Amino acid sequence: MVEQKREIKWGNAIFLIITHAAAIAAFFFFSWPAVISAAVLYWIAGSLGIGMGFHRLLAHRGYRVPKVIEYFLVVCGTLAIEGGPIQWVTTHRIHHAHTDKNGDPHTPRDGRWWSHVGWIVMGTAQDHDLSTLRRYAPDLLKDPFYAWLNRFYYVPLIVLGLVLLVCGGWTVVLWGIFLRVTLGLHATWLVNSATHLWGSRRFDTGEDSRNSWWVALLTFGEGWHNNHHAHPTSSRHGFKWYEIDFNWWGIRMLQLLGLARSIKRVRFVAPAKSWQLVTTNG
Repeated sequence: MVEQKREIKWGNAIFLIITHAAAIAAFFFFSWPAVISAAVLYWIAGSLGIGMGFHRLLAHRGYRVPKVIEYFLVVCGTLAIEGGPIQWVTTHRIHHAHTDKNGDPHTPRDGRWWSHVGWIVMGTAQDHDLSTLRRYAPDLLKDPFYAWLNRFYYVPLIVLGLVLLVCGGWTVVLWGIFLRVTLGLHATWLVNSATHLWGSRRFDTGEDSRNSWWVALLTFGEGWHNNHHAHPTSSRHGFKWYEIDFNWWGIRMLQLLGLARSIKRVRFVAPAKSWQLVTTNG
């Protein structure tokens, strides 16, 4: 179980105030290079990084890729500035172990605002002690690169910010870093809050997870949350053709390029009238 610590984390609070203020300031400065940079980086950090990298690859091992590809996807995830990969995976695995029960780091049953951002400002956030990391993410702790990146996850974003500053100036930084990061954080937090409050349910999972088409659009497919909780290791979250899942399409592209293998996905088996998990390489 994870104890909910109700004390203000001033570092997180100040960071969020600064990023939100800078995000608002971005609207007073406009250039097409800035907008395009923000859009491309939103996809790189949110889809390649968080969805395909942190979540479906590291947290659930829904598929496998060569280490160089894995490291690339995970570095992309750090650009979302949602904490180090080991901390992020630990939080998510705890969430699945205690979904909407005592110990869930961000259940709406503790309050809607709490599930969205309160747990970042006053809860466990991505700040688990070593014993918790060893319990929930021992596989990642063994990797020296992840151990380093977990401590210095902010370095890739700083480097990116300096590159954008040199190449495009402060307008590009405001859009490509601050506005893009702020929107990405809220999109991810909506998976914690909105998809446990509103939407449809295909599966009776024993908790409050929902499928939300609009959260799925904002998060490249992570909004099909009831599907995900029913089959956590599936690399595909949109089970029906109309359930748009960009992250699955990205994984599928890696598969077609021969870069992804051991792909776990759910298929509907007509004779059994049920969804079943299968693993494929082709």
